[in-house]
Amino acid sequence: MPPKLNLSQAEQAARDAADGIAASQPGSEPAAGSPAAALSEPEFNVAALASIDRRAKLRILEALLFAAKEPLDEATIGEHLNPGEDVAALLAELAAEFAGRGVNLVPVAGKWAFRTATDLGYLLERYRVEERRLSRAALETLAIIAYHQPVTRAEIEEIRGVITSKGTLDVLMETGWVRPRGRRRAPGKPLTYGTSEAFLAAFGFQSIKDLPGLAELKGSGLLDANLPPDFIMPEPSDAAGLMADELPLAEEEEDGPAPDADPSADESDADPDQSAPD
Repeated sequence: MPPKLNLSQAEQAARDAADGIAASQPGSEPAAGSPAAALSEPEFNVAALASIDRRAKLRILEALLFAAKEPLDEATIGEHLNPGEDVAALLAELAAEFAGRGVNLVPVAGKWAFRTATDLGYLLERYRVEERRLSRAALETLAIIAYHQPVTRAEIEEIRGVITSKGTLDVLMETGWVRPRGRRRAPGKPLTYGTSEAFLAAFGFQSIKDLPGLAELKGSGLLDANLPPDFIMPEPSDAAGLMADELPLAEEEEDGPAPDADPSADESDADPDQSAPD
């Protein structure tokens, strides 16, 4: 992370530079509209100075976001500016500046990052690292977790109608898209699963509520047009805090494998025609 920058020092440097320019040219007037002219006028040009200061702040934001390895939130960005700065307004202004360029400043999972313009993505296809494709079982499980979270393995199996193997959930957690949230307040205290920030970033969602709804899924052909009349799409939610029916995870469980996974199952799903146990 780049070191913090003190805007008051930047302002003083601008003033000193303007004074130096004016002093080095005795008998000559600074160019009209230049920073030196704005700062050396007998009546201080407050409007011009405010513009200079705002440009300095935007340059700081641009440098931070360009150098960051991961998207940055407004609080982290605000640590490098003076207290009370309107970070959201500065980010919106910077995003507008980059709107027509080869890279755009976009919100990602509640944070901000530079991304290649969508219409130029084809130029970078050759450099994309080929990633492991998810199986149909993994995609179905991921969709169920995204729309129904927090959800247990038994609840996933009830929705899918087939047994979910250990390998399916392991693969989703290895990608970082799924995480264990807590334990259900129920006999056996089964693990509950939810999506992560990495899932939102991978699919370009600002929040889990950006998942396509019923009309969008029908329009894209992902849902049968002849759905039951009582069919209801769940309202996705990825609240960071535990729900009322969830217990917190023990510290030793947070980074370890899912304790309720079946070690005897192989990495592929069970026979798709095999019904889940009652």
